[in-house]
Amino acid sequence: MRAEWLSLSWLALTLGGYYALKPVYRRHPRWWTSPLFTVPLLLAVLGLLLGTDYPVYIRDTHWLVLMLGPATVAFALPVFRHRQLIRTHWPALLAGVLGGSAMAIGSAWGLATLCGLDDAVRRSLLARSITTPLAMLVSADIGGVPELTALFVVITGVAGIALGELLLRHLPLRSALARGALFGVGAHGAGTAKAYDVGNEEGSVASLAMVLAGLLNVLLAPALAALLR
Repeated sequence: MRAEWLSLSWLALTLGGYYALKPVYRRHPRWWTSPLFTVPLLLAVLGLLLGTDYPVYIRDTHWLVLMLGPATVAFALPVFRHRQLIRTHWPALLAGVLGGSAMAIGSAWGLATLCGLDDAVRRSLLARSITTPLAMLVSADIGGVPELTALFVVITGVAGIALGELLLRHLPLRSALARGALFGVGAHGAGTAKAYDVGNEEGSVASLAMVLAGLLNVLLAPALAALLR
């Protein structure tokens, strides 16, 4: 009975922490105030104090992971809503998605190999730059650990927001297409939310780029798995 209450407590803390800290991000939209950063940080500290490791936390909150599956269906909406944008700018979008995905996969594999990480962790890192539901599907297909990939996706999202803000200040990205694609391909859902803070058009492009990058990675996952054998 104690284990069941502890399981429900982790679930409640995750959801409660997100909704409690979300208004803070609305008032002060910075990467370090994002619930994607603050909630995992607080949960990690609490887990260390209570002696709870990550596999136990994932086991106790697996309902949240299961809910990501149906959410994948909603990704068809941005594609339909922005179909005219796709028809107009498909060469630039395709180049951005292909280039961004290749850079994300290549850099993740190269750095993981350089750091001497084991094979399961390296494979789990490859899908870190796409949105969580699709990232977990890709991770399972290529021999990674989906729950570990979900953690890497969160870290990538937070880092993508921070680096995206820095790049916008120092790079001459004048078009909404370029600014939106920067966040959508590089930081998936977290980046899309940040792109809407920049502008509505940037947010629309970011959501579209995020979906296209995710779908591309899912379609290419079998080929990637065969290449890694």
